[in-house]
Amino acid sequence: MSELHRLSALDLQGLLQSGEVSATELTQTFVDRISAVEPVLNAFVHLNDAALAEAREIDARRADGESLPATAGLPVAVKDVLCTLGMPTTAGSRMLEGWRPPYDATAVKKYRDAGMVALGKTNMDEFAMGSSTEHSAWGPTTNPWDIERVPGGSGGGSAAAVGAFEAPIALGSDTGGSIRQPAALTGTVGMKPTYGGVSRYGVIALASSLDQVGPVARSVADAALLHDVIAGHDPRDSTSIPDAWPSMLEAALRSGVEPDLRGVRLGRVTQLDTDGFQPGVRTRFAQLLELASAHGAEIIDVDCPHFDYAVAAYYLILPAEASSNLAKYDSVRFGMRTAMTNGQSTVEDVMAATREAGFGDEVKRRIILGTYALSAGYYDAYYGSAQQVRTLIQGDFQRAFEQVDALITPSAPTTAFKLGEQLDNPLTMYANDLTTIPANLAGVPGLSLPMGLAPEDGLPVGVQLMAPAFQDQRLYSVGAALEALIIQRDGSTLSARVPEPGQPRQQVAQ
Repeated sequence: MSELHRLSALDLQGLLQSGEVSATELTQTFVDRISAVEPVLNAFVHLNDAALAEAREIDARRADGESLPATAGLPVAVKDVLCTLGMPTTAGSRMLEGWRPPYDATAVKKYRDAGMVALGKTNMDEFAMGSSTEHSAWGPTTNPWDIERVPGGSGGGSAAAVGAFEAPIALGSDTGGSIRQPAALTGTVGMKPTYGGVSRYGVIALASSLDQVGPVARSVADAALLHDVIAGHDPRDSTSIPDAWPSMLEAALRSGVEPDLRGVRLGRVTQLDTDGFQPGVRTRFAQLLELASAHGAEIIDVDCPHFDYAVAAYYLILPAEASSNLAKYDSVRFGMRTAMTNGQSTVEDVMAATREAGFGDEVKRRIILGTYALSAGYYDAYYGSAQQVRTLIQGDFQRAFEQVDALITPSAPTTAFKLGEQLDNPLTMYANDLTTIPANLAGVPGLSLPMGLAPEDGLPVGVQLMAPAFQDQRLYSVGAALEALIIQRDGSTLSARVPEPGQPRQQVAQ
């Protein structure tokens, strides 16, 4: 099966269960694919040397008649922010270069228990700070649709790996859009679950009140499959929700077979209908609303006045929490240590030299911002005020969901921008998370799926759905229906049209 790597995770799962394909054959297929395209993508920072051995063990257990989970033998890629036994975890930073955790993150343990085979760790912005995966200590990742452009961030490695068929599914983390925004830019599907729905234990923290682990895939159903694997209560995470979760995959499959949006109320946020969106993004979004309306959805304009302040509040709360979380990397307790040639150097000297050498420019920028926001005399004016805005945004969501079942917005204001284009303008870079940040501030789930290609540049455009907390299943239901309608309209999935990395894109139909 020469095109095995292009099949969906669900199809591959079926082939594994039927015995038509072995876990070893499947893993080797993706290992070969990674070898072929990594020179131009740089989506992985570390490959799992034990992947084929793990796959052979799955095959042996299956041959012995052992009852295995449905996902046994299915390959997965893992963002480098999740701790993994047997593989380094660096969070994209020199500060953790070569570190091998002594334990698995809970999400990692869950996919291992499900028999899934890790292909490796994916590239990311250092400590998840960025919207382009250009702030990685291991070099930037490129976009499979155009290797001169970014794949988004911070989880651009996971999105690019899935989008370029290096892995059928991947794990990511989303603090302000780091799953959904790269999904939009690479034509993939990304889900940020309800805060607390997936354990954060073993995830290197950026901003603890915002971080959330979630799936990256090429279809809504594949994302749901991985979501079901990693979701659930974890007593080691104090923010983990103890409630049982319904099957996300069942919801996606039901809606995808017979897409029907009758009775679904979708809220268009008036504050996110601004001139800052690329014309092609606005065009495809308007077309999608027409498509949804034609198939029974009611489109309702919703007012969320405090969304205007979401980016400003986020970039006070996140740096403040990041400053606190990264204080542990002091050359004494955690992280690398820079040797000093001066024998009279103090601990403070070593700490300063280590943090200077170990942290990149974006991490330093946010640590300084966060430390300032938390400093005496400024705490109430900045951090305290930002938290008050956060509460107001949560109130906007609550009122909106009294009127609609889900909010619908573009996933990002533009398509993928060129490498280096926004590096010298951090404020422009921060604006890439304009539509995704509110969900993190409120802790509600958000799903991004592709809705077509922008007419002016032929690059993917994503649409985002947001639902009330605990209603993740609703997003998979509505998302799968929208996905099926888009495929019916366009005649194929968007992933079927992605060029081989480095090859030119086809002309886009206007």
